[in-house]
Amino acid sequence: MIKSIVSVAFATVLIGSAAYGQTSSSTTTVATGANGATETTTTTTESTGVVTEFTPGSALFLKTEAAQPVRYKFGKTVTYVTADGRVIEASKIKKDSKVHVHYVKQGDDMLVDKVIVSDVRD
Repeated sequence: MIKSIVSVAFATVLIGSAAYGQTSSSTTTVATGANGATETTTTTTESTGVVTEFTPGSALFLKTEAAQPVRYKFGKTVTYVTADGRVIEASKIKKDSKVHVHYVKQGDDMLVDKVIVSDVRD
């Protein structure tokens, strides 16, 4: 019985730590057609982490599974929302907030267009 409880507790911790700092991406590619249409490639990616630095309208640094915090720049339009989809002001994001960012990779930059805050603090 105790062995089962310990196994369940360990599995819960393992799953929780695997979810921290996850990154997912999707790519859309349009090939050049016979009519000479140009190729379009868009890669959108999402990442989760804890805010280490935040400058509204400029940049966000997240502690993820990487050794050093990862820097994300902001795109022209950024939407800030809570986990339930309620739009919030950028000022609600604080250091140590857990967030999920949606970004597009452009050259070496990661341009954020949406920030989802898991734990909004006043």
